[in-house]
Amino acid sequence: MNLPLEGPTVARSAPGKVLLTGGYLVLDREYTGLVFGLNARIHVHVQSLPNNANPNLSEIVVRSPQFRQAEWRYGYRSIEEDGGMEISQLKGHSNARQSQNRFVQTSLAYSLTYACAIHRVSVEPVLITILADTDYYSQSKLSPEGVLPTSDRFLDFHVPLDQAHKTGLGSSAALVTAFVAAVVAYFVPSNILDTGSEHGHSIVHNLAQAAHCAAQGKVGSGFDVAAAVFGSCVYKRFSPRVLDGLDEIGTTGFSSRLKSVIDDNGSTKKWDMNINKADASIPQGLSLVMCDVDCGSETVGMVKNILAWKTQKPEEAVLLWASLQTANEDLAMRLRDLASQPSRSPKEYDALRSNILTIRSLIREMSQLTGVPIEPPIQTALIDACCELPGIIGGVVPGAGGYDAIALLVEDKRTVIENLRQLLDTYRADPKNDKGSGIGNVRLLGAKQEYQGLKIEHPSIYHQWLR
Repeated sequence: MNLPLEGPTVARSAPGKVLLTGGYLVLDREYTGLVFGLNARIHVHVQSLPNNANPNLSEIVVRSPQFRQAEWRYGYRSIEEDGGMEISQLKGHSNARQSQNRFVQTSLAYSLTYACAIHRVSVEPVLITILADTDYYSQSKLSPEGVLPTSDRFLDFHVPLDQAHKTGLGSSAALVTAFVAAVVAYFVPSNILDTGSEHGHSIVHNLAQAAHCAAQGKVGSGFDVAAAVFGSCVYKRFSPRVLDGLDEIGTTGFSSRLKSVIDDNGSTKKWDMNINKADASIPQGLSLVMCDVDCGSETVGMVKNILAWKTQKPEEAVLLWASLQTANEDLAMRLRDLASQPSRSPKEYDALRSNILTIRSLIREMSQLTGVPIEPPIQTALIDACCELPGIIGGVVPGAGGYDAIALLVEDKRTVIENLRQLLDTYRADPKNDKGSGIGNVRLLGAKQEYQGLKIEHPSIYHQWLR
């Protein structure tokens, strides 16, 4: 039974992403990545804890109702000596199937620590609900029950969270971004910090980057969080040293250090990333679509091997990466120039096709040199099959590559989309190209490019999922 909402409520959403070009290169500040936000979003809703019989109980409940047995209960307490807000999982109350959710727990700790550092916050028990648009997860293994009316944007996946296949749209970055934005917005008045303002977005970006890095246990490039906050952009990463010396929650002075890093009020800005939204565009008449292959990749291991090759053979890596950066910049420039034209003929897409083929050739060369399956043969065959259809400009395995969803640049026509859908519905991978990847059913996702990042949502759209 869905209970009426009690007290104030806050809802935020953040988009998924597709790193069209710049995979691996974006780890280095010498290079850039062209990243597009997607209209598939992660949503976070915060409300006071309904029917809280014991208001003195320091408990926060986080639930993901689209999945079975996905609820976590946390205790919280302020640590002395400016150590921040400690979040402890209440294992006796959290669902037994779920051990830890490090992204949720870390985001909660960082959000509350920062909120308390900038405002005299009285932290109270709250219920936090997380919802994901359907394209974040493959659906081939769902039971027939997993079908909701088309008017509902959220799907009941009818499986535990650890059994759901991700499609590779950047769910962790979108989750952390929406989560910290919603929690801070709930506890901090807008006259102290307006998370919907330009300044507020910068604060959310810095906080989400710090929390995401802490949850991952490493400092990544941050392109996915940047897209979740700011939307589509050409991205140059921040210097990893910005997070040096932050240390862990609970250490003396952590709260003040976190505030200093996030606010970045010094004369020299430490957050030195470059986010260029003007050069990230898809021309009218074209669309960026995603095709799920129901598999997925172990990105961490792939990145480790690429960086090892770059260290062992720096001259070889620099030459190849320079060629890739040039090709990537050419593609962004052509897309931008076409977007500025009021009309164009299909022949003008030939340069785009050639550019994408050049990028794919260089990516496959990097695969051969490193042994990392960035564009594995089974994905090459799928992209090539799609590109034989009229109206398909080109495609790539975005980001780190491997066996995540592929990205296709297509003419935005109903016949083109329908022909692509029919191809994918009957597509079967050639076994000789399948090196044990276990590629599953291929399907066209509904997600397309979107330019907006973090967004304020009206809580009413989640009503049937709340309690």
